[in-house]
Amino acid sequence: MSKALDGVRILDFTHVQSGPTCTQLLAWFGADVIKVEKAGEGDATRGQLRDIPDVDSLYFTMLNHNKRSITLDTKNPKGKEVLNTLIKTCDVLVENFAPGALDRMGYTWERIQELNPRMIVASVKGFGPGPYEDCKVYENVAQCAGGAASTTGFDDGPPVVTGAQIGDSGTGVHLALGIVSALYQRNSTGRGQKVLASMQDAVLNLCRVKLRDQQRLDRTQVLKEYPQYPDGKFGDAVPRAGNASGGGQPGWILKCKGWETDPNAYIYFITQAPVWGAICKVIGQEDWITDPDYASPTARLPRLKAIFDRIEQWTMSKTKFEAMDILNKFDIPCGPILSMKEIAQEPSLRETGTVVEVDHPTRGKYLSVGNPIKLSDSPTEVLRSPLLGEHTEEVLKQLGYREDQIHELRAAKVI
Repeated sequence: MSKALDGVRILDFTHVQSGPTCTQLLAWFGADVIKVEKAGEGDATRGQLRDIPDVDSLYFTMLNHNKRSITLDTKNPKGKEVLNTLIKTCDVLVENFAPGALDRMGYTWERIQELNPRMIVASVKGFGPGPYEDCKVYENVAQCAGGAASTTGFDDGPPVVTGAQIGDSGTGVHLALGIVSALYQRNSTGRGQKVLASMQDAVLNLCRVKLRDQQRLDRTQVLKEYPQYPDGKFGDAVPRAGNASGGGQPGWILKCKGWETDPNAYIYFITQAPVWGAICKVIGQEDWITDPDYASPTARLPRLKAIFDRIEQWTMSKTKFEAMDILNKFDIPCGPILSMKEIAQEPSLRETGTVVEVDHPTRGKYLSVGNPIKLSDSPTEVLRSPLLGEHTEEVLKQLGYREDQIHELRAAKVI
């Protein structure tokens, strides 16, 4: 069966996480992704956080599935010739170098357009145009600059970054969408274009409900669904809201049976208005259904802490899975706090390809995430990440290089 991006060739100059997340998604959808690496070194993550000596780390393997790797010295004139040929024959160049690095290599936008007017150049940067556009940015910096950290955590504690890689991987996902959009537009214009996804912008996009709340706070000086209401004070910026829901449905994380020894024996519980009666019946508090202090969402807002305390008495008598089984019968929104160990062992995630087992020639078998986006006519097969330079000769031959020319490049340490 054909793939959604069959025929699209990606020149992958990315490293670490944000860029490789983007190009891996494109590879999963069928694009031919050629990862360019430095001979003898490669992507820095090949050696980072290793659990097996002298073997590509999980950090690298889990971000570079379905790609081909070539080694190339782009500072060598003959290496530049190879790169020029790659640019002429590829559809998209993706990079997450430091600001200005591509220009310093001699590949300005104008130069790339000379070589290939249809080329799309896609970049991840820390910040967009502005006072910080030349700054180097990592995951947690992006979370802080994009508004996530200031709105995460509890009111009596410091800002907190999330374990979800919304700065790196989140930006990679945004960039992939930009690339596909540019490819689609090229069908009608025939022209390439620049695609930029800044990490600050991507994090802010994922924090849009907090920007919504900032405007509501400016107007009303209070956010009634936040735990600071009614007894706490609101300042002039959106506060940290603990585990309160980001939407209009009050929610909180509650202890379940075994919480004393299991750090993940918790459940997220939402007191959705349409099922309020069912909630009251489940926890044995049926009088709340008609009690004017609890009968309406507005009446419940200043009493949310007491309500969740009472619900928690019930959840503490059940394991998180027992509570799930009961609550789901009544369509009460809830979700177990799943550990990474539980996720890795969940059979349904294996069946859907969300978690996959991959066999690697030096590492052996390991678990990875699969494609989170499922297309009915383009199923994803997750292939192992490439060894360093594994496909150099294969790619060069496809570009028209003869065996003697490849030997000459190798002898000159260009590849």
